[in-house]
Order: sequence, then C-alpha cells, then structure tokens
Amino acid sequence: MSAPVRVLVCDDQVLIRTGLSTIIDAQPDLEVAGECGDGRTAVELAGRLRPDVVVMDVRMPVLDGIEATRLLAGAGVEHPVKVLVVTTFNLDEYVYEALRAGASGFLLKDAPPDRLLHGIRTVAMGSALLDPEVTRRLVGRYAARIRPAEGGAPDVPLTPRELEVLCLIADGLSNSEIAAALVISHETVKTFVSRILAKLGLRDRVQAVVYAYRHGLVT
Repeated sequence: MSAPVRVLVCDDQVLIRTGLSTIIDAQPDLEVAGECGDGRTAVELAGRLRPDVVVMDVRMPVLDGIEATRLLAGAGVEHPVKVLVVTTFNLDEYVYEALRAGASGFLLKDAPPDRLLHGIRTVAMGSALLDPEVTRRLVGRYAARIRPAEGGAPDVPLTPRELEVLCLIADGLSNSEIAAALVISHETVKTFVSRILAKLGLRDRVQAVVYAYRHGLVT
C-alpha cells in the first residue's frame, strides 16, 4: 500500500480545525501531520514536517493565509508545498490573492466533507482544484485587476484549439465539461491541458486561469 497523504491543517478556529482534522484522519489514505492556528506556525511546521498538502485558512493572526501561502508555494520557493485554501464567499478578494500567491486551489468552508477530501486528494496528486461556480464568480470579478490595462492582441504560443481549451478552463469548466463542449474525448482534453501548461510554463489549472485573464483572453 502507498503511504497516506500527509496533511497540515491550519485554522485559527479550534472547532473548525478539530473538525477538519477528524474528517481527514478518518480516511485510510490520509493522515493529519500537524495542526496550527496561524500562518507563521504553518510555515514553520511545513518546513519541519514536510506535509503533502496544507489546508489553509485565510484570516488568521500573526501571519494571514495569503502571506503564508506565498512563503510556502509562491514564485521562487525552492521546495514549494501544495496549499488548499478554505474560505467563505465574503472573502472573495482574499481567495484571488491566495491563488496569485501560489495556492493550488480553494474550497468554501461550508463545503461537504467529501468535497474537502476530494480537494485534498486532487491537490496532492498535483492537480488544481477549481470549483466551477466559485471560479466564475471570483476570477471573473477580479479579471480587471489581472488583465493589462492597454495593449493589442496578446502573443500566446498556442494553437487555436489549445487556446479554445484554455478559455474554457478559465470559464471554470472541468475536463469532462470541456470534452462535452468540444465533442472530444476526456483523454484528449487532458492532453490539451498538459500541452497548454507546458507551453506557457504554468504549474497547474489555477495559473492557467490567471494567465487567461491577465492576457485578456476571456472577459
């Protein structure tokens, strides 16, 4: 059997932190490597414990989840850690900043346990977790902050089909939904996504969404 995915849970509310840890530890393929209540401690524990995934709250004392995410997974980090941010709708702007800081995905705090577990497993495997509804709401709302203010058509090194797939990713569609929209197989979509990430030098789908809005490919 493969080793369980080790998770560091960071939330300043003890009840939520305990609840998350209980749900995670109940799974045979997951285990809680540690818990903490502020971003600074999360960074320190991550460096010592080397978890596979950090489940990160946004608003916390000492160091908030955005800065902690940047220190754990941001550009230039030598050994980045995968971060799954948890938040609420009234903290939209923080989620956007967390994604730019390097988070691999985000969930709402009222998400059901199975969605949390799916999110942890998805991020641990190196994929990004993008809830379509939340993606459209968050990234669309802050698109003006990502896109360049002026300029002509961007020089994007993608084929027309790859560009089409990228735009659908930015719209929050899953691989299955993209396959249905373009009438192609799920495996073909996965191949397109891999090519897009490789050509643009992006780490995951989250960065692909930000890229699409930053270059004005979607509105």
